[in-house]
Amino acid sequence: MTERLRCTNTTPRASGASPPPPSPFPSSIPLLAKPTSKFKVPIIMITSQLIGSKSSFNSLFLGLVWFGWVLACTQEEVNKVMDAAKVAQKAWARTPLWKRAELLHKAAAILKDHKAPIAHCLVKEIAKPAKDAVTEVVRSGDLVSYTAEEGVRILGEGKLLVSDSFPGNERSKYCLSSKIPLGVVLAIPPFNYPVNLAVSKIAPALIAGNALVLKPPTQGAVAALHMIHCFHLAGFPKGLISCVTGKGSEIGDFLTMHPGVNCISFTGGDTGIAISKKAGMIPLQMELGGKDACIVLEDADLDLVAANIVKGGFSYSGQRCTAVKVVLIMDSVADEVVEKVKSKMGKLTVGPPEDDCDITPVVTESSANFIEGLVMDAKEKGATFCQEYRREGNLIWPLLLDHVRPDMRIAWEEPFGPVLPIIRIHSVEEGIHHCNASNFGLQGCVFTSDINKAIMISDAMETGTVQINSAPARGPDHFPFQGLKDSGIGSQGITNSINMMVKVKSTVINLPAPSYTMG
Repeated sequence: MTERLRCTNTTPRASGASPPPPSPFPSSIPLLAKPTSKFKVPIIMITSQLIGSKSSFNSLFLGLVWFGWVLACTQEEVNKVMDAAKVAQKAWARTPLWKRAELLHKAAAILKDHKAPIAHCLVKEIAKPAKDAVTEVVRSGDLVSYTAEEGVRILGEGKLLVSDSFPGNERSKYCLSSKIPLGVVLAIPPFNYPVNLAVSKIAPALIAGNALVLKPPTQGAVAALHMIHCFHLAGFPKGLISCVTGKGSEIGDFLTMHPGVNCISFTGGDTGIAISKKAGMIPLQMELGGKDACIVLEDADLDLVAANIVKGGFSYSGQRCTAVKVVLIMDSVADEVVEKVKSKMGKLTVGPPEDDCDITPVVTESSANFIEGLVMDAKEKGATFCQEYRREGNLIWPLLLDHVRPDMRIAWEEPFGPVLPIIRIHSVEEGIHHCNASNFGLQGCVFTSDINKAIMISDAMETGTVQINSAPARGPDHFPFQGLKDSGIGSQGITNSINMMVKVKSTVINLPAPSYTMG
């Protein structure tokens, strides 16, 4: 029997409360209607075979459930998803490229039209500030549209090679190469961007002619289901886009090792390393986090530095792979920068996401406990606390730690929360050495007024991207985005993702005799 899986809700429910029985509603009511009182939202189920067993699916599809419950699918249901995806993909691959793009444009428009209820889910599920939640949905719609346009350009061109371009050959062979789908793509986005980082995998897969199976994070699953429904409303074929919700402990390995999966695009943490070891001979696209370093030189604009440290380190409570995770600053300017950062931090608002606060609760209690462990380790080892450490449940107030040393855990581990360490350095080489000693290599940034120094430091930093005079960031979404070392495999960004989700097929025409165009 299909179980229900509880998603964290930032608004606590009364002790002992349970979801009410489902209530049928007329089909004329939009499935993506605004959430009702008591924070109920429709959980959109696409078809019984793709989401849950028939009996459990029907009750959910026809009713409203308390916000925060999704189905925990079984392995049998995963098999049904894969079977449906395989069948749908064969037909989709024969769909003209312009038609694929047309449907993606339609899905993008529908997604934007439903930004309010989807953003509401993001606020309630993952405590994303309201304005940022709306921005994520709109950005996702733009990403889908851009992917449609880019896909037509990339996939609309083939390649012709002639044999006499290689020594010893006459022009007796023509090689026609084109890009064809991989088959079924498994997309696994993280909790912090369950919509945007899902569509960044979905749209490239679809324009390339693949089927798509989405395994959303538990926190963010309801928002992801709403998003998937937008694609169905656009008219994509049944079975082509599926969403499987459930416990990673029960279906995670079963999904990633499933013989029906032809490609995996994953964004998350250490789980990605385990997936890469088990997945077998299929293409992998992975972004697995970072310890993004910010190197500050003496000639930097210190006001710009302070603004970017606060923005880069504390937006969405530091729960971003591209957040500033450690500041490596020349000792001669450290005192001044610390004071400027403290002043700006004092203006950050702390509270519920509904109030658009800058700092909101981190996603789970275990996350908060992990962050606290890093803070306590730094305290025991003598770090300077620029603010009083304060925590209430999952809500942690922003904290700047000065005089952090390499023997402290916070110097190396990714807190994924509103805590930022400052390490004082005495040379550029010292900063580069610390950055490169990390097992991560996602992004980094350098602040200096000397572009020559900036380029040299960028070349020396072992990271997928280096930002000059700005905090690390993912995007715009068509920019390449990749990590080195334990931060990932392959490259993202719209163009790179499309190319990663296709393979090259060659057809060679053999002529009976060499033939040359005479002009």
